[in-house]
Parts: sequence; C-alpha cells; structure tokens
Amino acid sequence: MLPLIKKFRSYWLGDVSFVVLLIMLVAVVFVLPIFMENSPHGVLLFNVLLLSVFLSGIFATNNYGVMMLSAILFGIHLTLRIIRFGDNPYSYYVLENIIAITNTAVFLYINFRLLFRDQSVNVYRIIGAVNVYLLLALMGALTLEVIHAVTGVSIGGNVVLTGTDQDYIHFIYFSLTSLTTVGFGDLYPVSTAAKMVATSLAAVGILFPAIVIARLVGLASQRHS
Repeated sequence: MLPLIKKFRSYWLGDVSFVVLLIMLVAVVFVLPIFMENSPHGVLLFNVLLLSVFLSGIFATNNYGVMMLSAILFGIHLTLRIIRFGDNPYSYYVLENIIAITNTAVFLYINFRLLFRDQSVNVYRIIGAVNVYLLLALMGALTLEVIHAVTGVSIGGNVVLTGTDQDYIHFIYFSLTSLTTVGFGDLYPVSTAAKMVATSLAAVGILFPAIVIARLVGLASQRHS
C-alpha cells in the first residue's frame, strides 16, 4: 500500500499531472453544470469530482504542514457531504462551502508552488497556469454560494436561485464572466458582498494573465541566457 501511495504522490508532484488536473477542472467548471441541469445524477457527479480534485491536493506537495492541512480539510469536507447526502435530517451547507473555499485556497497555493518550482518553463507549466485560473473561477462560485446561503441575496437577473447545489450552475457562470471581464449583463451582483466578489474576480482576471505570463516569459529568458 505504501509503495502505491508513494507512486501516486510522485505522479501528482510531476508536471504531467497538470494535464489530468486540467481535465478534472474543465469537467467541474464547464461540463458538469450541463449535467446538473439535465440529469438527476449531475449533483452527485459534481460533488464526487470536486472531492477528487481536493484529494489530489494532499499528494501534490512536499510541505508536510500543507499536506496535513489539505488532508484535514478534505476529511471534514467529505464528512459533511456524507452527512448531507445520507439518510439523516442534518445538513451543514454553509460550513461545507466554507471548507470547500478554504480547500480551494490551499490548493491554489499548492499549484502556485508547483507552477514556479525549479524555475522551469514548459507546456505543462502553461497548463498549470490555466488550472490556477479555473480554480479562481471555482473559488468565486463557491464564495457566491456562501453569500447567498447566509444573506439570501447574491446575484440577480435572468436567474432563479433555490439555495441548493443546483445554484452552482449560475454561480460558476457568473464567476467566469466576471473573471474574464466579459459581463454579458444577463446576471449581475445584487448585494454588496456579491459586488465585491465580482469586482475582485474582474481585477484578478486582468492581473493574473499579465503577472503569470510575465513571470513565465522571464524564467524562459533566464534559461536561454
């Protein structure tokens, strides 16, 4: 069992793992919202894949403290999901999403460290930068879910929010349009908290490509010189 864990960990510490993570994130951000709207199993698939993304974070770092934090957050998140989907009257929806946001933040840190480790630049590192961008969109959607669950007000427009996992369809869409600064106008922030999330995503969406691309180009130039 231990050799298998070591091999699994070695894989997630390698550049090739960025490709698998990209596939998982593309599914979570772009594909599963379609399933959630059209299939009764969409919500379950979303939760399973989201937990799988966080599980990979446990093996994607050499820092023991970060590894333990990621493992603890994953364990809490999994337990809360099982409680909510189990045959019992208890549910901790807000706490679940707060843990998910925290786990996403830790995973972002892990991927940033992987992205710029050993100052190497290759196609996998570019894919890693895309992964970080999609994780930012995911964090924005989860934050909006918490805001709506706590205050009852988040985004408005051509949308009906139910206070369930189904709302993720609308939140990830709004998060992506804010992050990419597209802003179609069909959805818009209503509460002050949602407005701050939207403007923060827009600011990050503008700054992230400039900073990360400049950093990667700088590293590539250093290696060539």
